[in-house]
Amino acid sequence: MQEKPRKSSQGLLTAIVFGALLLANLATLAYAIDGDKDSLVVCCILLIPLIIFMLKGLYTVEPNQSAVLSFFGEYVGTVKDQGLRWNNPFFMKRHISLRVRNFESGKLKVNDKEGSPIEIASIVVWEVVDSAEAVFNVDHFESFVQIQSESAVRAIAGSYAYDQDDTGEEPSLRSHPQLISEHLKNQIQERVGKAGVRVVEARISHLAYSPEIAQAMLQRQQASAIIAARARIVEGAVSMVEMALSELKNKGVVDLDEERRATMVSNLLVVLCSDKATQPIVNTGTLY
Repeated sequence: MQEKPRKSSQGLLTAIVFGALLLANLATLAYAIDGDKDSLVVCCILLIPLIIFMLKGLYTVEPNQSAVLSFFGEYVGTVKDQGLRWNNPFFMKRHISLRVRNFESGKLKVNDKEGSPIEIASIVVWEVVDSAEAVFNVDHFESFVQIQSESAVRAIAGSYAYDQDDTGEEPSLRSHPQLISEHLKNQIQERVGKAGVRVVEARISHLAYSPEIAQAMLQRQQASAIIAARARIVEGAVSMVEMALSELKNKGVVDLDEERRATMVSNLLVVLCSDKATQPIVNTGTLY
């Protein structure tokens, strides 16, 4: 059901008119009672509840709010004009806020793409753009948005791994927050569009491994970091050894055979790659 605008009358002017009619009717009633005009008294008495009933058509519409009108179950239109308004008193009126809202989902325990249990939560910013769809297409559109958002978060968590693999080509929940946020926003919008809702923003607010595997995953991350650091150290050490041997040969400092060259390379690599301080051994004899 698509929203359609509905015209409304200026409420203040209508209230003044009906108020004046009510006062005039009361004055006429007093005159009729004093003049013993029974027929006029009956007419005035019957007009009083009618005028009061017409005043029930008054309602207010605040900024960023709409009033959805229905007539005996049939949708007749939506009023977004601000201020005091008036429509048919038989119309049922339901006010819907068009302001931007947000909520944070609870921490959900789900499995990522690799099957690892993780905890994930999200923040969703949304607003109503079609009041008629929000009222008539779903029951309790606020809870509908929240439930569907949690469903989208579960789907996103199952589509990506928590962290990148060794190749670094696959996007993950932790390494690509912008991509994940955009995908999450589209997933939620696809689910709540039928409720007349537009998702302004969606992003992950909490992401962690579940407590039962958190320690093991931390050790895995530490091991990966150590391996990466060692690889950089070895790469630098090999470069330094190559430079040292080249300089010794070019400057004629010492001429080493293959055996002693291999020994020097081994000693230099031990010194450069060791994570502890090395203690040199001073040779006071000959090289032979």
